[in-house]
Amino acid sequence: MSMLSNLELLMRVPLFSMLTGEQANAVAQAVSKRRFKRGEAIVEQGRKSNALFIVLSGRCRVVTTDARGREVIIATLRPVDCVGEMSLIDNEPHSASVLAEVQSDMLVLGRAEFDRCVADNLQMARAVMTGLVKRLRHADQKIESLALMDVYGRVAHALLEQASPDAQGQLFIRDKISRQDIAKMVGASREMVSRVMKDLEERGYIETQDAGSIIIRERLTTLV
Repeated sequence: MSMLSNLELLMRVPLFSMLTGEQANAVAQAVSKRRFKRGEAIVEQGRKSNALFIVLSGRCRVVTTDARGREVIIATLRPVDCVGEMSLIDNEPHSASVLAEVQSDMLVLGRAEFDRCVADNLQMARAVMTGLVKRLRHADQKIESLALMDVYGRVAHALLEQASPDAQGQLFIRDKISRQDIAKMVGASREMVSRVMKDLEERGYIETQDAGSIIIRERLTTLV
């Protein structure tokens, strides 16, 4: 990949969009591009990778695993989302694993270059802090939903998090999502989630299409 291509890719990422031309060119020479196959780990819980990963294409899931091997899905990452900045900042192992849900392309920036960018550009440092605060708020919301909502509320919350509006403003989940994955998001059994999803369909809160996408009706928001 040419340096120009790297530079163009960097400028699409909000975190790097505020760099000066000189800084952006320096980073463009330092980054590399990696492709991860479906199911491959980008970072692993309990280990260090010493790099920042920026999602260019594809989709990844953030998961934590306990000592018994039980998984909880924390978040879903999409293009221009970043992975690994927390470990770069505090020099601690990753608190969660990030796995490619589908084939995903990443830009990779090493620790030294990341530290230099943050030290030389106050706006970028502020952008990193803003991203971390956003992630913390999301974690707080997830903890709140797990602690205070019933299973219906937790499933509704998870579906709304995965949804995005189409051209007409209708919320829908484009990518097929399994009952098992929803169960890992909400801390419930797959059987319970299947019963809740069936009930939500029968009551007109959601509508599952033939290809697996889900239309979200506005009234679903009343459950959260």
